[in-house]
Amino acid sequence: MGDDEKKNAKESTANTEKQPDSASQESTKDNFSLTPKDEPSIDPWTGTKTDTTKDTSTVNTSSTDSTESSSTKPTPPVGSGGPDLSKDDWERDVLNRLAFATLNEQRRSRRWGVFFKALGFIYVGVFLLLLAKPFDSSSGGMGGKHTAIIEINGAIGPDTEASADNIVGGLREAFKDKDTAAIILRINSPGGSPVQAGYVYDEIKRLRKKHPDTKLYAVIVDICASGGYYIAAAADAIYADKASIVGSIGVLMNGFGFVDAMKKLGVERRLITAGEHKGAMDPFSPIKKEELKHVKGMLNQIHQQFIQVVKDGRQDKLKLKEYPDIFSGLFWNGEQGVEMGLVDDLGTTSSVARDIVKVEKIVDFTVRPRFVDRFAERLGAGFAKVIANTVGLESIGIK
Repeated sequence: MGDDEKKNAKESTANTEKQPDSASQESTKDNFSLTPKDEPSIDPWTGTKTDTTKDTSTVNTSSTDSTESSSTKPTPPVGSGGPDLSKDDWERDVLNRLAFATLNEQRRSRRWGVFFKALGFIYVGVFLLLLAKPFDSSSGGMGGKHTAIIEINGAIGPDTEASADNIVGGLREAFKDKDTAAIILRINSPGGSPVQAGYVYDEIKRLRKKHPDTKLYAVIVDICASGGYYIAAAADAIYADKASIVGSIGVLMNGFGFVDAMKKLGVERRLITAGEHKGAMDPFSPIKKEELKHVKGMLNQIHQQFIQVVKDGRQDKLKLKEYPDIFSGLFWNGEQGVEMGLVDDLGTTSSVARDIVKVEKIVDFTVRPRFVDRFAERLGAGFAKVIANTVGLESIGIK
């Protein structure tokens, strides 16, 4: 081989060493995707930006390593710029959200539950407190001299607000109070049971004898008739308005007879008794003369008891000679009552406390129904009304 040929062979070998293989260059291009030096790339798995400002010359990964990495790492889903969750991951995320929403709702429910339970306990506590104390009970023991007042409203009877037990209970408390200067019975009653009225009358007499320094006055509001005046007669003095109704000193017993109506309807009355007069005054049987005479005699005797009570209470104040019909059962106004001696003078509760007792401070000793009693009464009336409406008896009054 000549010198020229050797020289050409050396140059060819040098050129071959200087230029890389084209296939190797293509492989390198395929495995390395270089980004501009000043732009960060986004990791397709984490969605975070990767700093690529470092010198690319530091990456010395061989084509073989790059190929192995590409083969072991799955291709990220194509779509949005961020990562896409698989179906299992999506379902897990939804379940987590639902679970936390349920927990939050349960917490809110517990808070409201605690609030309403506390409110219920407060309500029950107040209700029990009202049960333990009388409703609108007497206001005794207020301190300082005062004029005690006891109200008698409505019909006088054992099951009414103006029962003897209630009136006597208030009277005893008023007389017992050391600060009571005097007592006023404010009466607004058409009368009622002579037994209940007599009970109150006798108790007033006893208490007045036991407490001689405590005066008791009766003040008539709208009406004080029959049993109401029976009680008023026990007072030291009686006052009324000029238009008040007073009197009706008498006794009555009323009812109905349905004998003729039963005959027209063809209804037969079957009454079986043991005792000749056990069925006396039966409204479905004809009245007998001897039974009528007996009832009248009984009423006359009660009337005489009433008359005697009024005479003992009013004594010489009554003008019986000028007005002989005082005990006939008639009634008069307050102004006429003053003329007849049934009333001492015209006046009101305030005027008596101010001008007669000289103590304007008034304390109420009236015994009133407890809250539970009123509640039970209204509940019973409401229940009866529902039953009446159910069976079609809504037009029938229940008394």
